[in-house]
Amino acid sequence: MSQGFDYDLAIVGAGVGGHGAALHAVSCGLKTAIVEAGDMGGTCVNRGCIPSKALLAASGKVRELRNAHHLKTLGIQVGNVEFDREAIANHAVNIVSKLRGDLTNSLKRIGVDTIVGWAKLAGPQKLSISTSDGQEKIITAENIIIASGSIPWVPPGIEVDGKTVFTSDDGIKLDWLPQWVAIVGSGYIGLEFSDIYSALGSEITLIEALPELMPGFDRDIAKIAERILITPRDIETKVGMLAKKVTPGSPVIIELADAKTKETVEILEVDACLVATGRIPFTQNLGLESVGAELDRRGYIPVDDRMAVLSGGEVVPHLWAIGDATGKMMLAHTASAQGIAAVENICGRHKTVDYHSIPAAAFTHPEISFVGMTETAAKELGSKEGFEVASVRSYFKGNSKAVAEGEADGIAKVIYRKDNGEILGVHIIGLHASDLIHEASNAIANRQSIHTLAYLVHAHPTLSEVLDDAYKRAAEAVK
Repeated sequence: MSQGFDYDLAIVGAGVGGHGAALHAVSCGLKTAIVEAGDMGGTCVNRGCIPSKALLAASGKVRELRNAHHLKTLGIQVGNVEFDREAIANHAVNIVSKLRGDLTNSLKRIGVDTIVGWAKLAGPQKLSISTSDGQEKIITAENIIIASGSIPWVPPGIEVDGKTVFTSDDGIKLDWLPQWVAIVGSGYIGLEFSDIYSALGSEITLIEALPELMPGFDRDIAKIAERILITPRDIETKVGMLAKKVTPGSPVIIELADAKTKETVEILEVDACLVATGRIPFTQNLGLESVGAELDRRGYIPVDDRMAVLSGGEVVPHLWAIGDATGKMMLAHTASAQGIAAVENICGRHKTVDYHSIPAAAFTHPEISFVGMTETAAKELGSKEGFEVASVRSYFKGNSKAVAEGEADGIAKVIYRKDNGEILGVHIIGLHASDLIHEASNAIANRQSIHTLAYLVHAHPTLSEVLDDAYKRAAEAVK
């Protein structure tokens, strides 16, 4: 242990990022403490990734079992399918409880000191911790990592009561099933909740302020997603419309305005409204000023590529930040990768995170996944750096496994450089897209070319052949 300090490393926040950093720190021989003011596991385990996937799994089964036409093609007939909302909600609660306990026990097992309370910097290499019993505790550490996470963003004009107007934090509780629910925002959170609610029988109005649905997705994928995930379902869309004012109650009153002119054009009266407009960093009251650091204009903690905190462009000694608080890429697995990188740099081994190769997914039915650039972004880079970009598609309807499953809707799109064949981005919508994307992620991480990938062998019949087909098409196109 470092001389003169209570710990080699103290971590503020026990989400996926903080937990990953703690595990890696102990494996590197560092005496470690982790401080958490809320629930162990942070947003991902308690209010995000885990409970939402539990709800998606249950509601997805309901959708599948109620799809009589699909089942009939497989030679299966099922009677009336019913579900228990409370039991589905409890399924999510039980999964969260188990994983939170597993996370807590894993830290205890390897000797990490877990401190419950609100931690803030009290000067260089020092934390002041306010505990639940009103006590103040000071600990010192040679290095400190801030992993404070993020919270849902609620735009001005929207009033949240947690019951009729709510964010994903309350949505995952599935306290009730509104007959008609408006969802503000068509990103991955809005898409996943539209999948859950529509499967369980709710009517949905999807409101998007930008000119196109799913603005963060590759355009080709977004168009197909709209055809598969929205058009056939009981979902109406309001695109280019701003939820100017949302008032809780029975009914919920939503004042819709033209996103460009801000003039009110329609009043909706719905049973509930889910606000899925993104997340903002949870970075207030961390005591950054005590070490001369400050947040950027968006509220994020500035860091360099080693995850060291910056102040005026200069490194703040012994202070690091990871995860959503940095705003680099707000995904749980990104936070974990950043935590490991920070620990490696603390130990004197230079390590950075390759954000370009980090995959993401929406766990809808079917799933959407992507890694790297969209075609638009790739072409912008190509124009700037002087290379041509091309793309190819392969189709699930040409995949034997997908056809056998009766789940042949979807495509894989591969974007690459025409000069050297380097993969720049891969986007998939289809069965098990969230699993398939990792082959592409690894290819991008290793800067592999379609000329190499086209000759790799994939087991037959498997869904992985969707990517195999795409690589071969790309290689053939540039011969």
